[in-house]
Amino acid sequence: MNHKRERLFGTDGIRGIANLHPMTPEISLRLGKALVSVLMDEKSDDKRLKIVIGKDTRLSGYIFEQAISAGIASMGADVLLVGPLPTPAVAFLTTNMRADAGVVISASHNPFEDNGIKLFDKFGFKLQDEKELEIEELISTDRIDNLRVRGTEIGKSFRVDDAPGRYVVFVKNTFPKDLTLDGIKMVLDCANGASYRVSPLVFQELGAELTTVGISPDGRNINTNCGSLNPELLKQRVLETGADIGIALDGDADRVVFCDETGNVVDGDKIIAVLADEMISTSSLSKNTVVATIMSNMALEIFLKNRGCHLVRTQVGDRYVVEEMRRMGCDFGGEKSGHLIFLNHGTTGDGTLAALQILSIMKSKGRNLSELTKIIDLFPQLLINVRVKEKRPFSEIPMVTKLISSKEKEFNGKIRINLRYSGTEPLARIMVEGEDDIIVKEIAEEVANEIDRHIGER
Repeated sequence: MNHKRERLFGTDGIRGIANLHPMTPEISLRLGKALVSVLMDEKSDDKRLKIVIGKDTRLSGYIFEQAISAGIASMGADVLLVGPLPTPAVAFLTTNMRADAGVVISASHNPFEDNGIKLFDKFGFKLQDEKELEIEELISTDRIDNLRVRGTEIGKSFRVDDAPGRYVVFVKNTFPKDLTLDGIKMVLDCANGASYRVSPLVFQELGAELTTVGISPDGRNINTNCGSLNPELLKQRVLETGADIGIALDGDADRVVFCDETGNVVDGDKIIAVLADEMISTSSLSKNTVVATIMSNMALEIFLKNRGCHLVRTQVGDRYVVEEMRRMGCDFGGEKSGHLIFLNHGTTGDGTLAALQILSIMKSKGRNLSELTKIIDLFPQLLINVRVKEKRPFSEIPMVTKLISSKEKEFNGKIRINLRYSGTEPLARIMVEGEDDIIVKEIAEEVANEIDRHIGER
């Protein structure tokens, strides 16, 4: 059987419609085998490899869990099955249980028909690009079919029954020991996803008065009219219950969206500002730097500069934020979409952990979320999508680069224009921000029209 060499891994693992290529049990089996093969190459002892596998609540999770487990065991490694748990929980358990790698079966905020596979190294960080390429190379060759062990060398699968409890204790330990959530009334939306069991326990055990939504997964309702991408239900419940705060997680709970007590969804850049401000005040922001992406608002950059700190930007994607944080030795970073990373606590975005950090500031200062977020006013920002027939580098479209250059020069640093292509759709994304929303809209439409004129799908 010959397999054509192809790119399987995107910026966040393999993803696609469940049971259609590449998200099939056949590819998953080969992936399990290839992962063990790559790990064996760098192993220096005779100890049997252990790999943690967790998943979200999608119906298709079972087929991928079993296929990957079979592939791993057929190569002589053991599998630790932790069941439905947040992505950050799997990253934590990989290091906590001294495993050699972690596998998360999840398509995050995507609809239930999709699924995905993310890989973590033994330190709990997303597997390096070069390792993913090695795995892809093996999957695409016949060599993988002949790699296997026999007899007593075949691996076993173990179900780790206390995995949820381990994660709950870990997350609770990131909350100040001298504080509780007594007196905090909150709404928690778990998106009918991976956090439906563990996250309510975390907040309840710390004393919060909790109203929950999205905690009844049926395999098909993950992210459906709930969760961080659909905060309308959260806003409604906050107003109905008179809650102090609303917290919505996505399907794999690695990101979080907040709603204040007035029912307003709070922009992720405002949350980053509140967290950074507290760290600056307590001299706990390492390198006096926050790492964010090109999508973060100019106002955040100016806010940090006025506080004597820096904002370093990366391309979109939490893995790039983490890579830059590790390179620079920073401990706080995030995306305005709700990935918030605290490297002094964990190795990846963790919505539940991030929510506890915001709650600790509310409790210690005795202030509600709407008050805390008044420290920053964001500049108007507009995002326009243009459907394109090809993803030609923008630098190869002179009229577009000339237009952007002239606008930036005309407004002398008072506007910011960013162009990028969607990683999953034939779309050019134009983001413009500045102090005046009318000018922002005019410039965004002008740039969009220019791109449409040259590479638009007509």
